[in-house]
Amino acid sequence: MNQQIRRSRDTAQGMRPRLDPEGLFDLRYAAFLETVSHLRVQLHRYCARMTGSALDGEDIMQEALFEAYRKIELLDDTLALRPWLFRIAHNRCIDFIRGRRTRMLAEAGYAGDDIVLPVEPAGRGAGRAIERLVMHLPPKERACVLLKDVFDHSLEEIAELVGSTTGGVKSALNRGRAKLAALPAQPVAAPAYDPELARLLGRYVELFNVRDWDGVRALTSADARLRVSDCYNGLLSDSPYFVEYERAELPWRMRQGAIGAEIVLVVDRLYGDVWRPAHLVRIHAAGGVIDRIADYYACPWILEMVSADADPRPHFAS
Repeated sequence: MNQQIRRSRDTAQGMRPRLDPEGLFDLRYAAFLETVSHLRVQLHRYCARMTGSALDGEDIMQEALFEAYRKIELLDDTLALRPWLFRIAHNRCIDFIRGRRTRMLAEAGYAGDDIVLPVEPAGRGAGRAIERLVMHLPPKERACVLLKDVFDHSLEEIAELVGSTTGGVKSALNRGRAKLAALPAQPVAAPAYDPELARLLGRYVELFNVRDWDGVRALTSADARLRVSDCYNGLLSDSPYFVEYERAELPWRMRQGAIGAEIVLVVDRLYGDVWRPAHLVRIHAAGGVIDRIADYYACPWILEMVSADADPRPHFAS
């Protein structure tokens, strides 16, 4: 596997690999992403459950994959690719959690190291329920429960990944399982309503759907950033973003929607006579101006995840 990855990096002769994923991604990075494509659904699922957001999880996975690409020469054991990628993604998730101001509030009620009796893992088929509740656990317990009860890693693999011992992993599993078993039913969070953001996104959607690209640009800052999964990361003004939508083979439309408590934009595509959600777009605004756009057109696993979650459900109102 490692040799295959190394060979794929030579497909674009004379092209130097970037130290940062800036602008259009080069052919060797695209080849690397293709090589690890069989792992991406699980990697995204892990990152999404660790962070509590399908979109944050995708952003972190993208960063983890590029870090792996830059360090691929350090991987000598071809059989270690999967745990190696999980370790990089895990470390990125921990950094994200530590940097989030709401972390202390989210974990305030579960930070103690209470002594608990061993709890058996949930039965097969309960994985989705576990995944949606692990956000109520501290990061180590969250990771251990996910890796053992959802991804079926061994205790030894988990210990290496989270930087602990097998005994430490067992303790974290017991604490995490006990806390999950004691949790009351969790209500579905409603999207927070921000009238200014709603107005801005409504105008963005209106202009986007009539292909008024100058009008769309007028809603963005001069240094607005754009990330298009597997393709581009840089200034919106330097990107071929709108051209790609003009060239789309299938008819499309954009509309507002929500996943859990987050407002998103949904891009539908017309299949025969039926409009179906195809991918999501995330917009960030500051001071009434759009300064970041993330387009997840190449990430079907995001919609698959939210569609598979019976609770909370993605709100894709027509």
